[in-house]
Amino acid sequence: MTRTTFPRIVLATLNARYIHAALGLRYLLANLDRHGGAGLRALAELREYTISRPKQEVVADLLATLGPASDSATQIVGFGVYIWNVTQSTEVIRLLKAARPDLKIVLGGPEVSHETDQQAITRLADHVITGWGDVSFAKLCRALLDGPPPLMKIIPGEQPPLAELALPYGEYSAADLAHRLLYVEASRGCPFKCEFCLSALDKTAWGFELDRVLAALDTLYQRGARTFKFVDRTFNLKIEHSVRILQFFLERLPLPDAPASAPLFLHFEVIPDHLPERLRAMLAQFPPGVLQLEVGVQTFNVAVQQTISRRQDNIATEANLRWLLAHSHAHLHVDLIFGLPGETLQSFADGFDRLLAIGPHEIQLGILKRLRGAPIARHSAAHGMVYAPEPPYSVQHTGAVDAATLRRFGRFARYWDVLANSGRFTQTLALLLHAAPAGAAVNPDDTQAAAWGASPFWRFLALSDWLWQRHGATHKLSPELLVDALFDYLSHSLSADGVRQALLSDYIASGARSNPVALQGLLPRLAPSPAKARRTLATRQERHQSGLVK
Repeated sequence: MTRTTFPRIVLATLNARYIHAALGLRYLLANLDRHGGAGLRALAELREYTISRPKQEVVADLLATLGPASDSATQIVGFGVYIWNVTQSTEVIRLLKAARPDLKIVLGGPEVSHETDQQAITRLADHVITGWGDVSFAKLCRALLDGPPPLMKIIPGEQPPLAELALPYGEYSAADLAHRLLYVEASRGCPFKCEFCLSALDKTAWGFELDRVLAALDTLYQRGARTFKFVDRTFNLKIEHSVRILQFFLERLPLPDAPASAPLFLHFEVIPDHLPERLRAMLAQFPPGVLQLEVGVQTFNVAVQQTISRRQDNIATEANLRWLLAHSHAHLHVDLIFGLPGETLQSFADGFDRLLAIGPHEIQLGILKRLRGAPIARHSAAHGMVYAPEPPYSVQHTGAVDAATLRRFGRFARYWDVLANSGRFTQTLALLLHAAPAGAAVNPDDTQAAAWGASPFWRFLALSDWLWQRHGATHKLSPELLVDALFDYLSHSLSADGVRQALLSDYIASGARSNPVALQGLLPRLAPSPAKARRTLATRQERHQSGLVK
């Protein structure tokens, strides 16, 4: 059907994956009428793409959405710009401006809120809103459409009381509810000053009026939403609010004899050293598969914590993680960052081993990035910090870690994700990290064998080095290739029969259905593969909870 009406305003962004939904753009849509005047929302449309989509296709779709150019009617495209999409967004805007020079391009988002005079993308834009855009974007659109046009290109975002913001959750479509992560929030900001994070610039944390948030969440739930990812930087900061939110979802868990329905899935970011009894009591009531907690430990090195202004009680952190693992069914993602000022490979290894001994389900390993505007930049000279000039601005070397070691760690992190965090190699990983070598004494000239006398971090690093030397790749490694590689590596120092049995158990439990060389003749005959079910967001978590990862 031929389209006869077209929007005057298009809000667009390039998401990392289709499953992601842009919460920020939905806030802008929801507040157009409230802060830009009645009727503005009816003139706007949302378009979301992925960073992998060809740029020419994105531009063609945007132009088709806008319809024909008009000399009398201003057309506006607002882009949400982030560290993961700024490169692709720059090219889209370059092509868009070439095709339609009179188009008004408005940028917003954390990537363009700082150092705006240093970026190619901001030079292409007509206006840039820095900081909060909920109110300022609506006012700017009204001025561009009805006049008088604004004089400033760079517009500092207005930060209103949260009570003055319309909540965005009505902007989630039925398709969003069915196929995407729903991002929600009960607060903004953060009171902590960790210098690698943009939230260090916040003066405090601000909470939305909780009854209003819970009513909006209930509406989403009644519409069929079952996957909620809270983007609050510190969910467990205000325990009264945390408890009420958890109680809200506890009351909506299906009864044991209720008809089968889509499972509830909740994701929260928590600080690790604040877990009072009231919060523990609530967390302990959730069944397996519902709660996922992202816990930012980042480093156990006290001197590094002090350097980056991070306040963290390491003893309480360790105790709380152990309690969660022993007394709740929450799935724990615990984050560590390599490359922080003053952190050496050895001190990071010590922290990694300490965390591994606690036993979280996943250890997420990242390399420090210099986010535009983050205070971490003040350490560059004193600590020899050199960052990549292009996104994501990863640290290239520091005064404590050379460039080769950082590249080596990047491979370690990727292999850790596919071998450990995936939940596919639990029994085999236990052999690698903890088993004593079989047979004769270690030859000190054999670097692979020498690793068996080291801690888990150094053992895995030795495997990582070996995998890189053998395959020269960190991506597109099939489960079968990994099985055969692990067998070759481990049977060099351990009992071949024991290694093969561990790999066999892991491979069968993972559900893989091919035939690795190391397991030929051992795999049971499988029935024909059923029709592929829709992959749920909790698939990886389910592998851990089934007993594959301890």
